[in-house]
Formats: sequence, C-alpha cells, structure tokens
Amino acid sequence: MRILLVTDWNRDRGGSEDYLLGLRDGLRKAGDEVRVLTSSAGSAADGSADYVAYGSNRAAAQVLLQIVNPWAVRRVRQAVRAFRPDAIYLNNFAYHLSPAVFWACGSVPTILGVTDYKCICPLGSKLQPDGTMCAARMGSVCGRARCLSRPHQLRDKLRYALIRPAVRRATRVLACSAWVAKQLADNGIASEHVPMPTPFSETRLPRLAAPDPLFVFCGRLSPEKGAPLLLRAFARLRNESPRSRLRIIGVGPQQALLRRLILDFGLGDSVSFTGWLASEQLQRHLCDAWALVIPSLWAEPFGLICVQAIVSGVPVIASSCGGSGEIVEPGISGLLFPNGDQDALLERMRTVARGAAFPGHVLLRDVTERVAAKYRMDRHIARLREIFGEIAAARESKS
Repeated sequence: MRILLVTDWNRDRGGSEDYLLGLRDGLRKAGDEVRVLTSSAGSAADGSADYVAYGSNRAAAQVLLQIVNPWAVRRVRQAVRAFRPDAIYLNNFAYHLSPAVFWACGSVPTILGVTDYKCICPLGSKLQPDGTMCAARMGSVCGRARCLSRPHQLRDKLRYALIRPAVRRATRVLACSAWVAKQLADNGIASEHVPMPTPFSETRLPRLAAPDPLFVFCGRLSPEKGAPLLLRAFARLRNESPRSRLRIIGVGPQQALLRRLILDFGLGDSVSFTGWLASEQLQRHLCDAWALVIPSLWAEPFGLICVQAIVSGVPVIASSCGGSGEIVEPGISGLLFPNGDQDALLERMRTVARGAAFPGHVLLRDVTERVAAKYRMDRHIARLREIFGEIAAARESKS
C-alpha cells in the first residue's frame, strides 16, 4: 500500500517524532511505499521528509496558522495528487499544520493517531495552573480556571470550532493508551486503543546497578513533567540517605529553575544533568539506575520512557494516572503514587533506597520480556496494516 504519514514535527524532538521515524521504517520494511510530510517548524524528520509545509514557532504567527495554515493545506493537496496514497496516517496537526489539513486529504481514508490531549484541551496537557489535573470539558471553564487569557480563549473558540469537525472527518481514530481513549470518549470522540510501540535495542546492555541509590529522570523539562516535585522529594531523601544521587536526562524551559532549586536545597554534585540523549545513549544512562522516576503532574498520555526502562530491567516509580499507570505493575515492574503527591513519591523512593522494594535493583527477565513483546514495533505495524487493509476493503466495496 501507499501510505502518507503526516505530522507537525515540533522543534523540540520527543517520543512522537521518534515514533514516526520508526513507523516509516517499519512500514517500508513490511513492503509498503511510505512518504512523510511535516511542517518546517522542526527538523522536518531530520531532513528526510518528502514534503515540507511552512510552519512557525513564533507565537504571533501561530495565532493564525494554528487555525488555518494555507501552506500546509496546499502541500498536503500536492502530496495527495503526486503520491496518490491509499491511506493517510495523521499524527499531530494542531501545533503547526492546523485542522484545515483534514479537508486537504480529500477522499483519501485518513487515520488520526492521538498521542496527546490537544484535540480536547487548548493547553494540550489537561493540567490546571495550580498543577492539578482537569476533569472538565473545555469551554468557559478554561477561562474561569485561568488556563487561558480572554484573547486566547476567543481565538481558540474559532480554532476548536474547526478541530471538532476535522476530527470527525477521520476514518478511524487511534488512541495511544486506554487512558487517552477514555478521555476522548468523555469528550465525544470514539477511538480504538492501539498500544504505542517503543524503540529499544535488541542487544540489551548488562544491568550493573550503582553502589549507592541512583534515581534517573528522563523527559522534557517542562511544568507538566514534574521535575521540581522530584527535586523536592529527593532533597528530603538526601537528609535520610546522604549518598543518594539523581541523574536528570532532558532539556526544556525549567532547566534554570531546577538548577536554582539544586542550589537552594544544597544538593551540590548529588544531581547531574546529561542534556538530551538519543535512544542508543539513553540505555547506557539507565543501566546503573536503581529506579527510573516519572513524577508527572499531568496524566502521561502513554510513557515511552517507562516501557524502555522496564525492558532494560530498571524498576519504575511513576505517577498513577495516565499511560504510565497502565504500564507499571506495582511490586512487579515498579511502584505507583498519586500524581503530584510529594510525600507519596518520597515514600516510594525511600522504599527503593532502603532495598525494601527491588533489592536486587533489577526486574525479572520474564517481566521485561512480556513488556517488550507487548510494545514491539512490528506488532504495532501489523495492527496498523490490518486497519489500513480494512479501510481499503471497505472503500473498494463501496466503489
């Protein structure tokens, strides 16, 4: 089949971008002809995109481009005419390409892959300014909760008036986790849960846990990820376990704040930063950890790093609401705590540091293999190809 993959491709590369490249390569390996269309706001699939539409990271430009991006509409139409795809897989459109690209897809069956909350939340996080999760449908509540300014709220009223019918145009909607599928359903969007695949090396590095408690955080350093909450809990743990260390992997807008907190708490060289790491480097920085900590304030839509850690044999301490809560089996592959609960997070870290949980600092092999099998890329691609086939057959029966 001829498959056109369409995505925003944001400036700060993350799991969604890694997923799309893995999907492209996997579909090609399975025998499909695949082309990629992205915005120019990021690296355009590391320079490998077949079609690139103009996109901007400037807030002033996004005011209009997030409603209708005419360059994206034109580029999608050109790609459809030139490539003649049997199906379009659209994964992320709201930040740069705009909902208008759905109409540019014309009559080509379009599958929407949902990996965040942008379709149902203007902030994309379902997280309120006070750091608590939002359970309400978007609307006037977004202004009352001070999530949006009045101008932003007026702009997004028009924007979501386009997003809602755009999503309804999708032939199928696929959710990255059961949690996201439920959130979509609560907002009137029917979807199917298709587990996200996670790239990991078939050659596993040996686990050689550090001699003293070592906790690792990996993710974008942005408010919803909860890194300041982790630092506060870690500072309290250090009072009890002075030899404990924390390694922070990632970059983002809160990096300066985190460095200030390290000084304020007197943590010195017990906290280290590695910056952003490619997936092959990441495994090397996980193999000596006593636990990976995912202290997210929001409900993680999925949790790629959660799967990667478990497959590498590393126990995971994660907030319970969201995709990570579906992946971690308490007491078997990790420990869960209520989102935003610093005391509970400290207790879970204390349990690991004292050896009361996972005293060998490594997960059982059958646990890692079971998780690896569930989230393999080839399994995900097989399901997607089934869906593409079902859509093609239904389209052919109507013609």
